[in-house]
Amino acid sequence: MKNKNIMLLSSALMLAGTAMAQVENEKPNIIFILCDDMGYGDLGCYGQQYISTPNLDRMAAEGMRFTQAYAGSPVSAPSRATLMTGQHTGHTEVRGNKEYWSGSVMYGQNQDYAVAGQHPYDPDHVILPEIMKDNGYTTGMFGKWAGGYEGSVSTPEKRGVDEYYGYICQFQAHLYYPNFMNRLVRDENGNAKIVREELTENTKYPMYGNGYEKRTQYTADLIHQEAMKWIDSQTGEKPFYGFFTYTLPHAELCQPNDSILQAYNNRFCNDKNFGGNQGSRYNPTVNVHAQFAAMITRLDAYVGEIMAKLEEKGMADNTILIFSSDNGPHEEGGADPAFFNRDGLLKGTKRSCFEGGIRVPFIVRWPGKVKAGSVNDHQLAFYDVMPTFCDLIGVENYEEKYKNEKKEVDYFDGLSFAPTLLGNDKEQEKHEFLYWEFGETDQIAVRKGDWKLRVVGGNCELYDLANDVHEDNNVASKYPEIVKELKTIVKQEHTPSQHFNITLPQ
Repeated sequence: MKNKNIMLLSSALMLAGTAMAQVENEKPNIIFILCDDMGYGDLGCYGQQYISTPNLDRMAAEGMRFTQAYAGSPVSAPSRATLMTGQHTGHTEVRGNKEYWSGSVMYGQNQDYAVAGQHPYDPDHVILPEIMKDNGYTTGMFGKWAGGYEGSVSTPEKRGVDEYYGYICQFQAHLYYPNFMNRLVRDENGNAKIVREELTENTKYPMYGNGYEKRTQYTADLIHQEAMKWIDSQTGEKPFYGFFTYTLPHAELCQPNDSILQAYNNRFCNDKNFGGNQGSRYNPTVNVHAQFAAMITRLDAYVGEIMAKLEEKGMADNTILIFSSDNGPHEEGGADPAFFNRDGLLKGTKRSCFEGGIRVPFIVRWPGKVKAGSVNDHQLAFYDVMPTFCDLIGVENYEEKYKNEKKEVDYFDGLSFAPTLLGNDKEQEKHEFLYWEFGETDQIAVRKGDWKLRVVGGNCELYDLANDVHEDNNVASKYPEIVKELKTIVKQEHTPSQHFNITLPQ
């Protein structure tokens, strides 16, 4: 009997060891939360003193907070493109907010575009959801797409996304109470397509001006509810990748008058009102500071619900949770970045290649793998996300595996920061330089170490970020050789685009 018990114990230990090995070898789930136009200094964990963000502060306390993380561009569509493609904006297809609007359709008494959206991603270059799906992941995206107009060659169902709900067009996302939303649906044969779903409680009323306040279908909540349902549907049989592209805290400054907003009403001295901008679909609003603060706290509440759901399902320890913003703070719809010191003592806002336009909050939580409460100054950019995910899910030589053979050169510009995440800073490869270009304001930037070149209309400025993070002192005349070196990088990294023009340095 004693020997039998020993054999049973031995078998149990072997089974337990096998189960532990299986758990250890499981691919991690990944949820990337990308918000819209949040500045570097908008969160408590990044120094914000006036806006409550307890859940994101907790996420930082339980994970790693990066202090030198960069968006791919100072505006939405190209920034998201760099994350999706692993390319910087000198190489990727989408380099600006190029819009496609055509036709008209009526929703009640509201005239809207029949087709809307942005310039499509290159269909011959792989994007991140396709890689995740190819490696056994179920994929869901909820929020703003901005990677191709409706019906184009690049919409979610054509690019590796299993389930989608949100705005295909980022211009439509200017409204929080719009006429319709987009959803991925499948027919009886499993064929997927993107459709519009009219928000019938909204279309009873005008989409601008008097009556707009009677609309009740608030899309920030609708998107979040769909994301939560998707998480809840995950069984653990397959790993999942969720890309939650919330539109908060982008303008318009408008939301339900609930306890979140009421907590900020009458809190700020000299709060002001905004008269509206119909062309940009920004409705008038009152108390813009309270509105903006409440939008960030609302987003923070969404993050808290996501963390709670993962914990409820027993998935928190095997889920990498990432939070960031697509670019720096905006001044649209009446927003006032200076009021909250939103730029975190960085100069510049959205559409600028100064640090304030491109340096963003970036937080990663992975319990047991990423050191809790760690702060890291590794320089990373959005185009590093693709190689990092490939590392973390076990894809080797991703550049070779996913390059397009039809192209003479198929660029990948990112470096995995997985070693940094996992506490192996000594093994972390560092960028020789980071690169941005943005034609709509005719700006280019290169960061190499602590040197930062900013090119505006072909004219060069040079900043020493080690001693001048606010970029107040242009030292180009003092260091002509540094300027020459960084100009060479610009000419090396820029590939011409027929859709997006830029002035190269003289």
